[in-house]
Amino acid sequence: MASDEHGGDAGAVAAALGIERSSLVDLSMSMNPVAPDVRRLLADRLDTIADYPDATVATLAVAEAIGVDGSLILLTNGGSEAIALVASTMDAGHVVEPEFSLYARHLRALDPRAPRWRSNPSNPLGRLAEAGAAAAVWDEAFWPIATGTWTDRRLDDQHVWRLGSLTKLWACPGLRLGYVIAPDEQSADSIRRRQPRWSVSSLALAVVEPMLELTDLATWSTTIADLRRSFAEAIGAQGFSVRDTDANWILVDDEPGLRERLIRHGVLVRDCCNFGLAGVSRVAVPRADEMERVVRAFQLAGPT
Repeated sequence: MASDEHGGDAGAVAAALGIERSSLVDLSMSMNPVAPDVRRLLADRLDTIADYPDATVATLAVAEAIGVDGSLILLTNGGSEAIALVASTMDAGHVVEPEFSLYARHLRALDPRAPRWRSNPSNPLGRLAEAGAAAAVWDEAFWPIATGTWTDRRLDDQHVWRLGSLTKLWACPGLRLGYVIAPDEQSADSIRRRQPRWSVSSLALAVVEPMLELTDLATWSTTIADLRRSFAEAIGAQGFSVRDTDANWILVDDEPGLRERLIRHGVLVRDCCNFGLAGVSRVAVPRADEMERVVRAFQLAGPT
């Protein structure tokens, strides 16, 4: 069964197979495996859906956590809206493959002379950019998970856009929370005018402050790195060719058909063919309570 363009297609796969969604461990989407459960916070804030959203308080809370001026930040309906809004300000962009596909999708044109878009760590390769690397737009969706800090302080704030994903950090893809850090107030105002009003729901905004209070980037990053290394070793011990990364996933090389074999054992991974990486699978680090089941699935699927 072919992979969805962006992963996270457990619901569709389960429906196609006639099984319950809960029977699949979805490692095709790279979420924080140690994030606290946002559902318990949502349950206490359902009354917020009776009002139109007001992002003022949540925006200032995120700005304070990151350490940037509140006038430069815009909360968005997931990282995807952040990408679309910044892309809408440009005539063209430059994307070096393999790279996250939404950049090319939303840019009006691709041109090697245009401003470059980069993910950091790179998606799907999972490697942090070297010091001094240049880009006009840095997608830092996985930066906090990889480094234990909110943003790359090496960047020149006066020249670059930065994009973030609270969706990935807090493992709540259905809630949709992202942000843009603009290079200056004029640029920030330009995307605010382009964003549909009430784009981020009241319910999503209501959990921002309590989730920030629970956020411990340094501890999460260290814990995830330990989980990832243990996971890579366990999968490698089954005879698979594994590439470690700086992010919250590993890559499994030279395994065409691995996605289909693992689905039979209740585990879903991201086939990287859409990235131009045939035979490569991106596998998110599972939660600690899922680790044994996932390693067993790889054992049953077996390397080719």
